[in-house]
Amino acid sequence: MSPPDPVEPSSPPAMDSALPAAVVATILSHLDVLSLLATSAVCRCFRSCASHALTFLSSFHLLEVALTHELLRPLLPPNPSLRSLRLDCNRLEDAAIGCLVRTGLHELMLLNCDNISGRLLRELGATCQDLRVLSLHSLAERRGLPISFSDLQELLNGCSQLECLRLALDFSMFDDPNFSHVWASASETLTSLEFGYIPMVMLLELLTVAMESQQAMHHVKTPVFFPSLQKLCLSVDFITDHLIGSISTALPSLTHLDLQDAPIIEPTTSSDLTNAGLQRINPNGNLKHISLMRSQEFLFTSFRRVNDLGILLMAEKCSNLESVCLGGFSRVTDTGFRAIIHSCSGLHKLRVSHGSQLTDLVFHDIIATSLCLTHVSLRWCNLLTDVGIERLSFNKDLNILDLRECRSLGDEAVRSLSCLPKLQILLLDGTDISDQALKYLGVGTCPLASLSLRGCRKLTNDCIPLLFAGSVKQNLQVLDLSRIPSITDDGIMLLARSRTPLIELRMRENPKVGDAAVMALASMLVDGGTHGSSLQLLDLYDCGRITPLAIRWFKKPYFPRLRWLGITGSLNRVMVDALVRSRPFLHMACRGEELGTLHWDTFSDWYRHNDDDFDELEQWLLDGDLVSGAETSLEE
Repeated sequence: MSPPDPVEPSSPPAMDSALPAAVVATILSHLDVLSLLATSAVCRCFRSCASHALTFLSSFHLLEVALTHELLRPLLPPNPSLRSLRLDCNRLEDAAIGCLVRTGLHELMLLNCDNISGRLLRELGATCQDLRVLSLHSLAERRGLPISFSDLQELLNGCSQLECLRLALDFSMFDDPNFSHVWASASETLTSLEFGYIPMVMLLELLTVAMESQQAMHHVKTPVFFPSLQKLCLSVDFITDHLIGSISTALPSLTHLDLQDAPIIEPTTSSDLTNAGLQRINPNGNLKHISLMRSQEFLFTSFRRVNDLGILLMAEKCSNLESVCLGGFSRVTDTGFRAIIHSCSGLHKLRVSHGSQLTDLVFHDIIATSLCLTHVSLRWCNLLTDVGIERLSFNKDLNILDLRECRSLGDEAVRSLSCLPKLQILLLDGTDISDQALKYLGVGTCPLASLSLRGCRKLTNDCIPLLFAGSVKQNLQVLDLSRIPSITDDGIMLLARSRTPLIELRMRENPKVGDAAVMALASMLVDGGTHGSSLQLLDLYDCGRITPLAIRWFKKPYFPRLRWLGITGSLNRVMVDALVRSRPFLHMACRGEELGTLHWDTFSDWYRHNDDDFDELEQWLLDGDLVSGAETSLEE
């Protein structure tokens, strides 16, 4: 009797027979864009469903990669449901405006619009009448691109529902006799207004017209300027008493005021901020956030006409403040800064830069306050020592702490911070810490996600194993080891052996870091992933021992998720250019510019962990079959 024929095991049903395609597409539509594109590599059914999901997504956010128009167009098919669009436009020009301007949009955020002209403003006004939030960065900054007052006029006339308007560009391009009057047509629901640089003359004229409209509204029917405005952010020539008074009068409902100047000449008495100007801040008691910053970009100067008296008078009228940022107040001492901390019981965020007279005494009796500080920045406060930081650490809810260039801080300051239960971001650039401080962090309990040690010259290779000896490696994603002379290839090899899943690693201007460090990072395996799979940003600019050999290690399959690479462009121009062509989505910085953009108020968006072992985004975009009708023009 012959044996029975073997029964073949039944294969699982295909996805398209197990679930209707419409159901799969609906499920996929709840993913973010990168995850949606990642699913397309799973199977043909998912590929089709992902393409269909793009036709009814309510939001499309893709800031990690700058796409060309040819690659972006198939990802943005006609979609009446699209309400929010966020993109990096670094590789887009005017030809893409039709793809960006869509009826029905409520939010539009576009970064790096250097190659797009002012026509974008005109088209938005004509098409996007329902727009609520508009944020444009660096529009028409490339020389020769047209942008005019009429473009701004069309935008304000057409987008009558705007609630938040952020135009990070030079407003001198809109200089026109009617500039101040055109804002009468701006949305009455506008609550937040952020400009880049605006000349003082244009700003004062606008505020004057706004004040005149308020005074006339009781006698004749005239348009009221900015009736709902609560947030104003500006960069001006000089912050002056007259400017503060005009803003306080013209915009009585403000809860958030952010002013920055960058003088190119020393301000005179009439063109500067004094104690009298500070008394005019917050006449109605509505302010929750105040930021007055004097940049040192062009001239080493400060608010020399403001002292403790001015700050004390301001603190009395601003007891409801939750966030205070003061930069360049060189004559203010512990008395003034302490008054802010003790007067504002709800203060959560405190930022002081160039506080040349701030000492440990400012935190001497901090235990008598509400101890609710969560974000603290004390940059360039050189008189601050370990004792002051020990007092500051009584704020157990500290989440972000910036102590850059506080040159008198040492190991004991870090020891007092190492057990803060909520500390995620710690910046220690230029402080006087040694390897012992890293040992304190390594055995501590703070859940650090970002640590910057740039310019801490006492550190050696031994700090690496000390830092990763404990639980720090479980959370740390961003690490800066730049400008540390004693860090060598051996130290980076120790880092690679720790298998810490870093997303960003900066090692710029280290004279003893070279090719061996790159090879170690390229070969590092994290949780069974591919080589160097976790790194998305790597800065090796001006590392002394990097040779053309290192360039070869950035070819695939190494560093598959790398998006930002900093390296010396003169290293080997031919090889660098070849790498750019072979990895078109890799942003190369070869002239020493800083990589990435970090904002202390958006720290939760700094990190995005991705466990996949290959780059599905590039596979989607470079494979013409993945999107119906896609046109790819990238050179391999």
